[in-house]
This record gives sequence, C-alpha cells and structure tokens, in this order.
Amino acid sequence: MLYAGVVIVYHVRASSLMTSCSRAPFVVALAAAMFAAFFTATLAACEARSGPATTALVELYTSEGCSSCPPADQQLRRIRDAVDANASVVPLALHVDYWDGIGWKDPFSKPAFGTRQSRLVHLNHHGVVYTPHFFVGGTELSGWRGTLGDEVRRQNARPARADIHLQANVTASGALVVNVEATAQAGIEPTALYLAITESGLESKVTRGENAGTTLAHDHVVREWIGPVRLAGGAVRTQREIAIPATWNPARLNVVGFVENETTGDVLQAVSAINCTRS
Repeated sequence: MLYAGVVIVYHVRASSLMTSCSRAPFVVALAAAMFAAFFTATLAACEARSGPATTALVELYTSEGCSSCPPADQQLRRIRDAVDANASVVPLALHVDYWDGIGWKDPFSKPAFGTRQSRLVHLNHHGVVYTPHFFVGGTELSGWRGTLGDEVRRQNARPARADIHLQANVTASGALVVNVEATAQAGIEPTALYLAITESGLESKVTRGENAGTTLAHDHVVREWIGPVRLAGGAVRTQREIAIPATWNPARLNVVGFVENETTGDVLQAVSAINCTRS
C-alpha cells in the first residue's frame, strides 16, 4: 500500500507455493491473482495538499563523477539536521550528465537536469554551471554549508502563492498513477507545474573517475522528471502514469510536485507525498 509516501511490497516465497511439480503452475497462477487482488485492495491512495506557507524546494545538482559532490550529497540526505524541526522542505537530487564522459558515467544522470540547472543559473543572472550546486526555491545558494537552514526558513516565512493537490497510487499492474491539481496566485504568469519521482536508499560502488574506490549513498534522487506542464488561466489539472522499472525500489519512492514562475524561476509552492495520510 502507498502510505507516508512509500509503497510497501509484500513478498511470497516461491518454495512455499510449489508443494509439488504437478500443482506448481496452478498454485503460482492462483498466488499471482491473489497477490494482485490483495495489493489492489490494501492500496491506500496517497493524498497531499500544500499549506498556506511556502515549502522550500531544495535542488542539488550533483554527479558521482565529481569528487567535491559527496559532502553535498550527505548534506541533502541529512537535510532535516540542517533545518528547524518544524521546517517544511522538499529535497531533490538531480544528477547531471556533463560529468559522464570524464571517467565515470553516473547511473542516475539525465540530460534534462543539466538543462534545468543552466536555465536556473541564467535566471539568477549568473554565468557559471558547476557541481555541487544548490538552489532553494529557485534561488542559487552559495556557501550552502552555513546558509542552507537560513534560506529554508526564509522560504517558509513567505505566504504560498500557489496551491497543489497531489494524489498517487499504484495500480495492480505496478504502474504509478499521479493526479495533480494546481492553481497559482492571480497576476503571476507564466507559471508551470513540475512533477518528480524520487528514490532514496540508493548506493553505488564507483570504480573509475574522481571517486574511484568509493561507495556512495544517495537519497531523494530524481528518477523521473515531468514538466513543464503550463497553467492556463492560473490553473492546471493533469494525470500521469509512470511505469516502475525493475531497477527501482518501490518501497523507497516519493512523489513531488511544485509550481514555478517561468519568467523568474521562483518556486511558488511545493508539496511532497511524504506528507500523505491514509485515506
């Protein structure tokens, strides 16, 4: 079931099903049908709605090929330690691909992330793209070791300028279905909705490049990126179905949605399925 932003998958031992060779095909087929029915019946829809204050969207642009990135990755993994206990924050780790040709190909990298990073750098009126690179609410953050908590607090002190209602569930076939409704404050145009599917608890043993011989741990890694989905008349409603590859761990997935001012890059509001409650 989907609860608190995760999907819990129940496993059945094959040895307990195959009591004899002659019965195995029937038992396996029956077990599969029962599993599908049980999975669907116990699946609670995950529903999250943004609040009146702005949730801080923290984006880290990183790469496994970058020797200075692991400390920033650790900072993102432990972001709750850097902010107030009651802070509202949504972290994203976006692995860029422009390091991939320098000794080590990052298995989590996507070209779209480098494109987004370059766009945010341009909107912040800066000219340098680098890793690790933090943005909070669309604003570039320098000296992140000492200022991340302060910037999250500053974002949380702002009234929200958008509202996001997110629902997610996993179908019996294993696809993730996300329904989102978003509205933006009047007078802020153009605006767009973005969705991200993230995975935590990831680990890589790096054998080449600047981090050769290192085992790296990652949380909040963006696996799927959807957007921009532009708001029309200050509102949008969309449904997306995402197949979950065998390489993903369904128990560690999370769904994130945020609305952005496309002219400035300013994030108007963000929401995470980690805040879901049982329906």
